[in-house]
Amino acid sequence: MRWHAPQQASGFCLCSSNSGNMTTKKDLEAIENQISTIQVSSHEETVNPELAHGRFKTVEQRRDWGWLLSGFISLNILLLGIAIVSGSVFNKVQITSSHLLIFLIFLVILTTIWMVYYKIHTSRVCNAVLYKDSHAGPIWLRGGLVLFGVCSVIMDIFKIVYYVGRKDCESPVKIAFPVVQALFVIVQTYVLWVHAKDCVQIQKIITGCGLMFTLSTNLTVWMMAVTEESLHQTVAPVNPSSNSSSNGGHRSNVISQGRSGDSECKCIHDMCDVFEKVYYYLYPFNIEYSLFASAMAYVMWKNIGRQMDEHHSHNLHFSLWDVLIGPVAGLIILVAGLATFVMYEVDVAKEDPKKKEEALIMHYTMNIVALLLMSITTLIGCIIFRMDKRDQVSAKSPTRSLDVGLIVGSSLGQYLIYYFSIVALLASGVQGHVNRLDLTNSILTVIQLCLQNAFLIKGLHREPFKETETASVFTNVMAVRERDLERRSSSIVPAHTLPNPLKLLQGRLPWKRRILKEICTFLLFCNVILWIISAFGARPQFDNTVGSDIFEFQTWAAVVNIGMPFGIFYRMHSVASLFEVCLIS
Repeated sequence: MRWHAPQQASGFCLCSSNSGNMTTKKDLEAIENQISTIQVSSHEETVNPELAHGRFKTVEQRRDWGWLLSGFISLNILLLGIAIVSGSVFNKVQITSSHLLIFLIFLVILTTIWMVYYKIHTSRVCNAVLYKDSHAGPIWLRGGLVLFGVCSVIMDIFKIVYYVGRKDCESPVKIAFPVVQALFVIVQTYVLWVHAKDCVQIQKIITGCGLMFTLSTNLTVWMMAVTEESLHQTVAPVNPSSNSSSNGGHRSNVISQGRSGDSECKCIHDMCDVFEKVYYYLYPFNIEYSLFASAMAYVMWKNIGRQMDEHHSHNLHFSLWDVLIGPVAGLIILVAGLATFVMYEVDVAKEDPKKKEEALIMHYTMNIVALLLMSITTLIGCIIFRMDKRDQVSAKSPTRSLDVGLIVGSSLGQYLIYYFSIVALLASGVQGHVNRLDLTNSILTVIQLCLQNAFLIKGLHREPFKETETASVFTNVMAVRERDLERRSSSIVPAHTLPNPLKLLQGRLPWKRRILKEICTFLLFCNVILWIISAFGARPQFDNTVGSDIFEFQTWAAVVNIGMPFGIFYRMHSVASLFEVCLIS
């Protein structure tokens, strides 16, 4: 077709290199005919723009139909997954966890088959991938995917060992699912590492449906993991009818109540309890892996049929010599946060009311200090962005749009929890030192979320600094050039050994760039410790019973269990976004 003639010509060049080593006279004539056809086609489109517009509209309609079909497939899978996951939680008789795992095994196997097909067939077809999205799948995102993938495979291994030890009283499906999931994680990690930047130009409908199927599978696995983790971390009163305002009430885990009937089941080895505790600690990595994979699959889906301009890419580098105060202060907050988190977990586990109150005071004090410093530094960063003269990113990028959407969307989880906390604390009269610290922590969290969202959105939409901007702040460039001319006149040296004035003067960054990098690195470490505290089991929302007293435990548990997974993802996604803003700066 004449409309696709330029791509066919490029595809001819790519494929002909594999078929022969010499160009015959007939090949040259064929190339000349193709070039003439391209020229005639471009001339006709210039003469008749309405015809060209009609053909372009046809291509867009085909793309829209592919997007609609794949979107409907994803929506139906997600809704079915939500129904089955909810049924397995609230109705453990008709819909059991085995039914959920059978459904997930079916999704995972189909997704793995499609990814193998894409790797072996689609990506190797001539003209399949003519363009690469330079913004998609940066190295730190793919590195995080590999890290979380390795931890997910380790979690699956521990699950296999645990359920093999209980094979006499557990369904075989619980052994089969970790095996299938481990294979799925390995294949998916490899495919996304290699093909995250692809802009597929062929088999668009099949590829779009496959990517949406992959996204839906990851989100369904994420929902299951979040549900199990939330039930494991949810601490309910032993007697729900009595609401005690004391922080030291005896409490029990929801899952332990659900497993009371399994006490007669014996493990064939002595390590079942150890493996169970270990794989629950690895759940946060599996949760983040599913979200990372979903985001990368979505960007690949948005890039189907997209044609990229190579000049939009930038080579960004990170140097530890550019920053000092930010990493040092961030590491101090990180170490202090880890120490207080360990002490908090130890004191809460003792079930001593006095120890629990001291643990809550220590936890809230640590959070208040971190949030206050984060709010101040983020406000300074927003002011610097206000003074910044860099242009906004004009080109549309699915990666940028997704980053902003995930930042704003995932922050709603924390807004939900802390606004409910503020209302509950004000309704209770803010009595006691613990409640006053809790109120301060909640208000500061809301303020910090607003400032950090604004900082990240502004930073992600800025064009990277150009090297010529750095040299423009110096006034003695001509003096350096004159000194180089004197050296040249006195002795003959090779041209490549002459110093570049711009490189000599770029040893130190301008103050605005340096402060932005310091702020980004400090916020990065702070978000890491806030992610660790939430992801690995700290639940002050249940240890301080004000929320459950005001809203009743069922409502309060639903608010926390819905908002907490989004809040955990917000902190991890903020780490990746802050690192990118640091590079751009």
